[in-house]
Amino acid sequence: MTRDAALFEFLCRMGDSTLVLGHRLSEWCGTAPALEEDIATANTALDLIGQTQMWLGLAAEVEGAGRSADDLAMRRDAWDFRNLLLVEQPNGDFGRTLMRSFLFDVWHRRMLERLTASSDPRVAAIAAKAVKEVAYHADRSAELVVALGDGTEESHRRMQDALDRLWPYTGEMTSDDEVDREMAEARIAPLPSELRPGWEEAVRATLTQATLTVPESAFAHRGGKNGARHSEHLGHMLTTMQWLQRAYPEATW
Repeated sequence: MTRDAALFEFLCRMGDSTLVLGHRLSEWCGTAPALEEDIATANTALDLIGQTQMWLGLAAEVEGAGRSADDLAMRRDAWDFRNLLLVEQPNGDFGRTLMRSFLFDVWHRRMLERLTASSDPRVAAIAAKAVKEVAYHADRSAELVVALGDGTEESHRRMQDALDRLWPYTGEMTSDDEVDREMAEARIAPLPSELRPGWEEAVRATLTQATLTVPESAFAHRGGKNGARHSEHLGHMLTTMQWLQRAYPEATW
């Protein structure tokens, strides 16, 4: 794999993860359990979609095939997406949505902090802008996990159920493959495995405050990075997200 091909793959991983999670969070718009959470969740979704525009825009530039960020977002099928499997999991109840965001936010913050020192100034610039937003996302989601985990008997039960369901997907975030090693060798991005100790320490500290029990099946790897994607969840989501573009592919407004 050439360095440009690896960089394109890495940029798609970053952009696809923010795109998919941003869309998932947008599904709560107008239906969240409280007005404050409705607005905050929508704003987080907008932050993530804005980051997607930067990551996929750079991916399109690196690819050099005449595609745009919109093309990459709206004209690829599910098997071409490179997002983390965690972020495409259905919203479920609001507790599950919060837990999914928390587990991703802690990883996302640490990845972006490292990317601010990337040898590629374009990657470093995107990370420097995005990390300010993501630091807020991570602090907020952690606070809510603690509030609900250590809240009522019902909220505690729901948060523990959410953690049990989502924890098996966390291993993918800190596993390395050929693309990661190529990026690390070029000092463009860190090896994901290097993020594991700090990610786990921060996550466990918050979950302890939330009186939640970490499942024993830690860091199970589901293999989402290899591109062999046959995700029913993602396919259904893309049907909604890409409908207008696919129905009127050359339309302009």
